[in-house]
Amino acid sequence: MSRTLIVRALAVVITIALVAWFAADARWQGVGPRLARLDLVSLVGVALLFATSYAMRGARIHGEFAEEFGATGRGVVGYFRVLRLTLVHNALVNVLPFRSGEAAFPLLLSRWFGIATGRAIVSLLWLRAQDACVVLALAALAWPHVAIGWRVLALAAIVGLALGAPWWARRHDASSTLRATGGRFAQVGALLERATRKSAAGWSWTVGNWIVKLAAETWLLALALDQASDSGAAVLGAIGAELASILPVQGVAGFGTFEAGSAALMRTVDVPMTAGLEAALVLHAVVLALSLLAGGLAAVLLPGPPTRP
Repeated sequence: MSRTLIVRALAVVITIALVAWFAADARWQGVGPRLARLDLVSLVGVALLFATSYAMRGARIHGEFAEEFGATGRGVVGYFRVLRLTLVHNALVNVLPFRSGEAAFPLLLSRWFGIATGRAIVSLLWLRAQDACVVLALAALAWPHVAIGWRVLALAAIVGLALGAPWWARRHDASSTLRATGGRFAQVGALLERATRKSAAGWSWTVGNWIVKLAAETWLLALALDQASDSGAAVLGAIGAELASILPVQGVAGFGTFEAGSAALMRTVDVPMTAGLEAALVLHAVVLALSLLAGGLAAVLLPGPPTRP
């Protein structure tokens, strides 16, 4: 059995396990009342926060490839084209199984703007590495019952990775030996150097995006848990859900791993596992709905890909 089939089988098992957990003892009954706690004003506020997060992600991609987009990617119209691509990609990542929606990013960049596939893939990996660094850093700060020394060590390792990758890329891209010998290793180094060239701006958009996104998810979880006055557990739940999203094995459309990661981290501050899973399922449903709504509206309302000769 191939590795791909094993990963997909695990994803299906994880998702079925979540469904079985809720089906046992009528646990589904607890999800409805938690969903009912989301009032219209709060949902509108959360939607606006997610819209801000989406706008930041679009700006990050627009800045990443600004030099290569040419006239079709410049200005307000160019930004909205990139935002459309970003929102469609985000919707596909959220709903397609086994994170297969990630393939849309290099595919759309190539078809719409003529960006080379290798360049797009390496940039996507760097963007995901930035996302992981920010989430892991927040987890290191927020994880309960951890000694200060371990927090400092974890943060040092994360910062080392964040700074080390661009340094490695610049060093090896400038190496005359690698340029002379060529090969795949040298090509990856050159592509990574290009992807990390605007590292400062990229980090600014990444950190801003995660602050806004986690604020929205914390708000939703706090309402679902009926702990709006004390959002400490909700913060951990939001971070736990996003940590689970980094895992190489995901449930179908993220179901199972997302909820388990959220509930497990909230369990460290005495939120019951069942309550945590129910609240996380409410959060997941809203996140999926908003991503699909944003992707659909973007496909209908925002400027399409430029006409290429």
